[in-house]
Amino acid sequence: MNAMRRRDFIRRSLCATAASAAFGSLIGKLELANAATPKTLLRGRGAVQYRALVCIYLYGGNDCFNMVIPRDGGYATYAATRTNLAVPQGQLLALNALSGPINGGLYGLHPEMTGAQQMFNSGRASIIANVGPLVRPVNKAIYQTPGSLLPAQLFSHSDQTVLWQTPRADTAARTGWGGRLADIFAGDNSNPNLSMNISLAGENVFQAGIDVSPYFMSSSGVEQIHAINTGAAACAEGDSGWNRRRCLSFNALLNHSHAHPFQRAYADKMAATLAASADLEAALEAFPENDPVYQPFWSENGLPWNPDDLAELPQLGAQLLMIARVMRVRNALGMNRQLFFAGLGGFDTHDRQLDDHPALLRDLSQSVKAFYDVLQDPVFGIADQVTTFTASEFGRTLTNNGDGTDHGWGGHHFVFGGGVDGQRIIGRMPNLSADESNPDNAGWGQIIPTLSVDQYAATLATWYGLDPVADRPDIFPNLEFMTGPLLAIEGPDLGFMQPI
Repeated sequence: MNAMRRRDFIRRSLCATAASAAFGSLIGKLELANAATPKTLLRGRGAVQYRALVCIYLYGGNDCFNMVIPRDGGYATYAATRTNLAVPQGQLLALNALSGPINGGLYGLHPEMTGAQQMFNSGRASIIANVGPLVRPVNKAIYQTPGSLLPAQLFSHSDQTVLWQTPRADTAARTGWGGRLADIFAGDNSNPNLSMNISLAGENVFQAGIDVSPYFMSSSGVEQIHAINTGAAACAEGDSGWNRRRCLSFNALLNHSHAHPFQRAYADKMAATLAASADLEAALEAFPENDPVYQPFWSENGLPWNPDDLAELPQLGAQLLMIARVMRVRNALGMNRQLFFAGLGGFDTHDRQLDDHPALLRDLSQSVKAFYDVLQDPVFGIADQVTTFTASEFGRTLTNNGDGTDHGWGGHHFVFGGGVDGQRIIGRMPNLSADESNPDNAGWGQIIPTLSVDQYAATLATWYGLDPVADRPDIFPNLEFMTGPLLAIEGPDLGFMQPI
């Protein structure tokens, strides 16, 4: 193996490891260890206007059919199919769409989603109807034909999560489309250490690139390696305690002149991690969470403002608060492009759907509303430069299994932000009948998607600045097959983002 090949092998091996559970386990799965190292990037774009994407992943499979609900004549079909799970029609929050779905109809939101309703009706959000992983466009007849090209391991949590986060639905690659964007755009940032991809929800395929790996932090801030942290510079401590000895040993390992290339690479990565973490922590300290600009995270969730107790905030709200704080120090950190990952768990509700689902939808709705209330404040002024979108491994079944729903396929998703062509329902809404003759029903109430994840992701990536000629075919190779009448909308751009 020549020197050039060896360097490439080491670099790619470390990037792959940084995106895996195995790497985190080397130091107790501490998110700190996943900061990006300096990279040889595909292409720098120079100084650009700040742009950020925020992925909110709804872990477990969101029951979108109890999130976006017919409020006209279609409600009767919905209620008959959903039996004891149906949301009362009189409680639905009306969506006043400027442009409805292709097949028409009036829709409303779950009554807990007042924030999302306000954002939609004010033109700052749209709904993308019936999206899911597709290898090729498919209908019921194709689905039932043996040998048809279908996503692998349909209805599986882990497999469909990967297919949602990778650029294509016919591969098990562990690089995500967010990571591939970072490979291209990280050169727009002047900071060589801190990754443009930051996760508030741990490991994910979505942000893993070929050259760029994500930086992991928590909603409380930068993570520390507590086993070596003495609370003072140069491992200083009041006595010669075991923590100081471990700190000195760790630093000696990092500063040693290692002969083996893997040892050198690990030491370099850890040193860059520590430097990036120190920079980020210092920048965040300048703008703590007790700044009144962040008060919407409490008020939108019906809480008294108490920044001294972040534990009061709901799960997603705490993550989005930290993302807002990181965005606020973007200039100090040298960031022109960023991509964030947040996660909201618990959507695999099954027979606890009526108990758990409303609170999850409330957290999603109110926390995103608070996030954009903050971003449009003059202190930030970037609400039109940040697009937030939802993803989830699948929608759930139309029919219930007693007291809840099961694993499905296609589902509805939200996009939020000032850059969204808002107040629209994009695509075609599915037939909600439980009848076996329903052409949208693959069986057991599992809805066949009429838009692909590839199209959804490519539309967001184009707004982000992805070159449709030079780069898009490489990141989204399956887009070439997203044509024909089986799709609600053909082609690589679903049209829900405003022109750049």
